Amino acid sequence: MLTPEQKKELFRKLDGKKKEISVLKERLNQIDEQREEWFNRKEEHKSRINDIREQVKEFKETRNSLTAQVKKDKQERDKLNKQTKEHISEINELKTKKTGLMKKLKIEEDPSNLKYLIDKLEQSIETEAMSFEKEKKVMKKIKELKKKYNESKEVNKVSDDLYEASTKTRESKKKAEVLHQKIQDRARESQKKHESMIELVKQLDELKKKEEDAFMKFTEFKVKFNDVNKELKEKLAELSQIKGEIDKHKLETREEKRKKVESMLKSKEEVVQEKIKKGEKLTTEDLLIFQGIESKE
Repeated sequence: MLTPEQKKELFRKLDGKKKEISVLKERLNQIDEQREEWFNRKEEHKSRINDIREQVKEFKETRNSLTAQVKKDKQERDKLNKQTKEHISEINELKTKKTGLMKKLKIEEDPSNLKYLIDKLEQSIETEAMSFEKEKKVMKKIKELKKKYNESKEVNKVSDDLYEASTKTRESKKKAEVLHQKIQDRARESQKKHESMIELVKQLDELKKKEEDAFMKFTEFKVKFNDVNKELKEKLAELSQIKGEIDKHKLETREEKRKKVESMLKSKEEVVQEKIKKGEKLTTEDLLIFQGIESKE
């Protein structure tokens, strides 16, 4: 049995423990909120990191594709430039050959000009109204020019070769210029992708640091949560122990009270039975006690 002072101390401990538990629960809720907040931040950074990694992968693939195409185009351009140089070299050789032939054949005028003059004069006869004398002079001139032109057939062949070489030179040069422009455009695009990728990598490094910091904070609050939760469980166990002691005290008190009542009733029963033996008059209370005795029997 507890003394009144022990009982009072026990209930004081009970109230104190309830207050401690209430404070710990509030603190645990606050820590849990902060723990969840840092966990969510970590997950947000992780999600953003994954998105940026995909972007970096796409930019890298595009950049590498453009770089490969630039390399291929440069090879084709160099091939065309080489062809152009070969055509120019051929043109210079043909020009030298043509000049030598014209000197050898004593041709002062370029055969291509002769052909132009012949065509022009023949067209004038067909389209212009001229006198007979003038037409004879023109025909004579055409005959002289044709003679010179026929004498210069070898030169004409070289001129044709020269024209063909010049055409090839223009074509290969034009193709090289078009390719060169494509190379520049693709190289600029590749550089842009590379710069964008570098910028994304910087962002990635920053986000990784933020994710790491958020994870460290999450871990820190997780440890705090576990510590406070452990302390709370200990306090709850202590509270349960105190309640057990109080329940035990209540049980003992009830048992003691029951024994006192039984003892008192037994004494009164003995008094009533003695009165009956003596033939004394029973009071109302005595009658109630007597009825209780009979019901037991």
